[in-house]
Amino acid sequence: MTVSTDQENCPCLSGEQYGQCCGRFHRGEAEAATAEQLMRSRYCAFALLDTNYLLRTWHPRTAPAELELDPGMQWRRLDILSTSRGGPLDTEGMVEFTAYYRHGSERGVLHETSRFVRENRRWLYVDGDVQA
Repeated sequence: MTVSTDQENCPCLSGEQYGQCCGRFHRGEAEAATAEQLMRSRYCAFALLDTNYLLRTWHPRTAPAELELDPGMQWRRLDILSTSRGGPLDTEGMVEFTAYYRHGSERGVLHETSRFVRENRRWLYVDGDVQA
């Protein structure tokens, strides 16, 4: 998936244009105000193969040393199912989501509950529990 302009719809399906949604986070112009915003921007980064953003927003305690994304993985849709805490004044939050993908002729769904922490006014992804 590619986004050629900031005026295109954001891959996170928020209904906003990429430049006003996840693009500003990816470019480092703003920080996500909520755990859900960070979740959406990370999904978008997976869809756009932005490993730098993913590593920058991963908690250092749980982040991999390096990250290699599969360009054959096409992320198609993100559905936020629920959030717990994760607001602008919280220090932790959880986001449950389903993300739909295609890889070659295979179609699949990732269902995860992700944990986030807010440190130094920045939300960071910690880890997640994948549901079968």
